[in-house]
Parts: sequence; C-alpha cells; structure tokens
Amino acid sequence: MAEEVKKRAHFVLVHGACHGAWSWFKLKPLLESAGHRVTALDMAASGINGKAIGQVPTFRDYTQPLLDALSLVDEKVIVVGHSLGGLNCALAMEIFPEKIAAAVFLSAFMPDTLHPPSFVIDQCFARAPLGAWLDTEFAPTNSSSQSDFLTILFGPEFLCSRLYNLCSKEDMELAKALARPSSLFLHDLRKTEKFTEEGYGSVSRVYVICNEDRGMEEEFQRWMIENYVVEEVMEIKESDHMAMLSVPRKLFDCLCKIAENYS
Repeated sequence: MAEEVKKRAHFVLVHGACHGAWSWFKLKPLLESAGHRVTALDMAASGINGKAIGQVPTFRDYTQPLLDALSLVDEKVIVVGHSLGGLNCALAMEIFPEKIAAAVFLSAFMPDTLHPPSFVIDQCFARAPLGAWLDTEFAPTNSSSQSDFLTILFGPEFLCSRLYNLCSKEDMELAKALARPSSLFLHDLRKTEKFTEEGYGSVSRVYVICNEDRGMEEEFQRWMIENYVVEEVMEIKESDHMAMLSVPRKLFDCLCKIAENYS
C-alpha cells in the first residue's frame, strides 16, 4: 500500500490515441491508496465508449466525455493528459480554467497560444524519420463531408517497439487486445482557433518527460517545453511512452509531488 499523503487531490486521467481508461489500471489504485480521488475517462470512441470513430467528427466531440465530467465537478482537479490526451486537457483548460488546479502533460502533445492546436502534431510528423510509424494504419473514414478525416490504428510492431518497449509482455498483449481505431483529428484541429492565454494559458502546467520514449522522442518533448514554457519539468528515467504501465510507481511519485505543490 502506498503511504498516505498530506494533500489529497482529485486526478482526472486522460488517455492517448487508440487507448482508453484501461491504460491507467496500475496507476489508479496507487493514487487511491494514497488518499487521492481518481477519475479515469474514456474519450469518445475509446475504451468501452459506445461510439465508433466515424461518429466523432470533431476533436471537441472526441473530448466531450472530459468536458462533461468537468462541468459536474465542484472542486479544482488536476488533469493528466498522456500523448494525444495533452490536447484534450488543453481544450478543457481553455473552457474550464477555473476548475483545473494544474495540468500534467505526460509525454504528451502540448500546444501553445500562437499557432493552431494542430501545430505540435504537424511538427511531430515533420520531424519523424521516414518509416517511423511502422505498421500503423492510417485510413479514411466513410464521411462524405470530411474526406480528409483519417483514422489511426497502431499496429503490433509500432506498439511493441515504439510505445511499449519497456513494458511487460502482459501489458503488450493487453494493448493489442484493447486498442481501437482513433484519430489525430488534424482535419479539424488545423481549422480550430488558437488557445488563449486567458483560458488555456492561465492554468499551471507541469511537463513529465519520459526519457526512453521511442514514440515521442525526448528531444521532441523538450522542444515542446521550449516552445511553450511550463511551471515545472519533471523527468522519469527508464520510462517508455507508457509510463503508467512500465514504471507506475515512479509516475505515482511524480503525481504525489504535483498534488503537494498545486492542489
């Protein structure tokens, strides 16, 4: 059992593309055993959410479960966004800045307020070497109104070598069984208004670097931090992209420190 901490926080956990609330299954009980409240959400068309990705035309639609949850809370929460989940958190920060004590970007896309929200994803693609996505499948949806709406599904090779490279075989098998088609929503994010300093920019941000991440390289994580300065940078050594699975205790320690400082 984890030791009880002095300050209790309400953590809202937001998964990355193709994943779901299930990806936090090791971290959630650790935080709860320390006295924290934890809400792990499925975004639309993710985890056990009933929608298919083709029924989720915009990034706001995809983020709606998070927005619905925040609309109901009567306390300030700490949102934790992993990978694409960083952009879900950014949208929530823009809409509900008064409800978020701090946002944690865990090896996550972190936008700025000078460019469209798509900017950091576009930069990731531009900087990635040829063939970096391996067996990941990009496919058009059947949407006649949005021909540029692409879905994404991580293939087993990409999951194993880029995201789960330090995880157990059991974690890897779980991901292969539960991963669902998702989208990076570039067709929508490129047309979306920039986030504002009054909304998104007014919330304290902490970036947690995973230094053995082969899906979102450390160099790119540090570039995002230089691009849009944060209150605090933390680093988890010997962590792949899936820190909540490969090193849950180290991530737990980081989040407890964040709770002490920001809740």
